[in-house]
Amino acid sequence: MATTSRQNLDDAFAAAPDEASFWTGRTFDDFLFRPQKTASQTRRTISVESLLTAEIALDLPIVSSNMDSVTGAEMARAMAMHGGIGVVHRGMSIERQAAEVAVVKRSQSAVIDRPLCLPLGTSVRQARRFTRQHGITGILIETASGSNVLAGLLSNRDTPVHGADEDRLVDEFMTPLSRLVTGAPDISIDEAERLMFEHRIERLPLIDDAHRIQGLITRRDINLNRKQPGASKDSAGHLRCAAAVGARGDYLERAAALLEAGADLLFVDIAHGHSVIMEQAVAGLRGQFGGVPLVCGNVATGAGARFMREIGADAIKVGVGPGRGCRTRLETAAGVPQLQAIREAYLAVGDSVPIVADGGVKTDKDIFLALICGASTVMLGSALSGTDEAPGQVIQDPATHMKKKIYRGMTSPEAVLEALYDSSDSDALDAALDIPPEGQEIQVPYRGSVSSILQRIRGHLQSSVSYGGETTLAAVRAKVLPDPSAFLVPLSAAARIESYER
Repeated sequence: MATTSRQNLDDAFAAAPDEASFWTGRTFDDFLFRPQKTASQTRRTISVESLLTAEIALDLPIVSSNMDSVTGAEMARAMAMHGGIGVVHRGMSIERQAAEVAVVKRSQSAVIDRPLCLPLGTSVRQARRFTRQHGITGILIETASGSNVLAGLLSNRDTPVHGADEDRLVDEFMTPLSRLVTGAPDISIDEAERLMFEHRIERLPLIDDAHRIQGLITRRDINLNRKQPGASKDSAGHLRCAAAVGARGDYLERAAALLEAGADLLFVDIAHGHSVIMEQAVAGLRGQFGGVPLVCGNVATGAGARFMREIGADAIKVGVGPGRGCRTRLETAAGVPQLQAIREAYLAVGDSVPIVADGGVKTDKDIFLALICGASTVMLGSALSGTDEAPGQVIQDPATHMKKKIYRGMTSPEAVLEALYDSSDSDALDAALDIPPEGQEIQVPYRGSVSSILQRIRGHLQSSVSYGGETTLAAVRAKVLPDPSAFLVPLSAAARIESYER
C-alpha cells in the first residue's frame, strides 16, 4: 500500500506500509496467537507484572475504570489487593472523592501510621456513625480532639447494641489505656504478631513514652499482607490508589484534595485528549504539583500518543469509543478500531511512555492481545461492573428473577446529571444539559465478588504467557512487540466463527 495514500495517518505508521496494511481496521476478534514451545513447569508461578508508569509496576496489569458504576473505594481497595489499581471516579464532589481515596489508603498496611481517632466525650451514636462512615471496626480514643494522646480503645465488642445507650459516652465502654496492650513505635511486625497472639488481641496501638499515638497494627492487616504478597503498595506499605480529575473548572482544587488524601497518581480524564485543553491542564498540574504521576487520555492515534509524550504524560490512555458504555463512534463517527489504535500509539512512542489500553475488552484473551501489541496495562470497565465492589445496588428483574447492576458511560445523561447535581454548580449543569450525550446506561448481570474475576484474569494471562513460550509477560512482550504480525494469525470469517462463537 503506497505511503502517499496514508498521509492522514501518523508518520511512524504511514512509513511502514506493510504494517499499516496489516493493522488497519483490526481489533481483538480478528486474530489468534500462534502457540510457542514453553519451558514452563507450572503456570501458577508465571509473572504477569507490567508497568503502569515508568516508576509504578503492577503485579496484575489491570486498571479499573474511573466510572461511577465501576470504581469507588471498595473497588480500588480490591484492585490493589490483587495487584492491580483502581481509579476513583470524579462524578462526585471533591470532598467525597478525596474521602474515597483516604479510605483506600488507610484500609490495609503493615502499620497504619495515622489511625483514625475520636476524643473522650464522644457519644456512642457519634462513634457508631463514624465507624460506618470510614468502614472500620475499632477506634482509638484520644484525651481531647487533636491531642493525639491515647486514652483508650473502643472496639465493636465494646459498643453496646442499639437502644437506650446511644447517647452515653464512649468513655464508659472503651478499654482504657491502663488495661491496653501497646507497642513501641519501632516494634517489628513479628514482635507485634507475637504480642497480639499472646494477649489474644486484634489491635495493637503504637505509642511513645508520652502516650502519643504513633500508629496502629491490626491482625487483619498482618494476615492480608501474608495472603496477598503481590498487592500494589506504596513505599510506606499502603495500598496504591489512583483518582481521576478533569481538565477544566475545579481540576486543580480537586487534584490538591486528592493528593492530600494520599492518591498515588492522577488520571487526567477527558474524551478527546489530543487537544489544547489537555495541554493546558497538564501544564497547570505540573506547575502546581511538580512531578506527580499523570496518566493522560484518551487518544486513538500515533499522533495523539506522541502529543501526550511531548506535554509530559507519564502514561497514555488509548481508546476512543470501543467501550460498552460509550456511544462516541455511533454519534460522531470518531474513533479507531482498538487493536489498531494500540499498535499505532506504540509505534509512535515505543517504550518511552507506557500505554493503558482502555475499552473494547469482551473476553480475557483481548487483554493478552492488547499487551503483546503495545499496551503495558489494560483498563477494564464493563468487565468489572456488576460485582459486589462496584458502586450501585443489586436489582432483581421481577419477571426472570435475574440479579443485575447498572453500568453506564460517564457521558451518559444519568451519570452527567448525578455528578453535576453533586457538584451544585448550576452553570456547569446548564452547559452539560446543552451537550448531546455520548454515553449510555445498561444493565449487566450481577457477578458476585470482583476477586473471582481478577483471579480468573490472572490465571488466563499466565496461560497465555505459557502459550507464548515464556515464563514472564515481560519476556513475551519483548519477543512479540517488535513484530506482532509474525505471531498473530489473521482470521477469516469462518475462522472467527470457529474460534470465538460458542
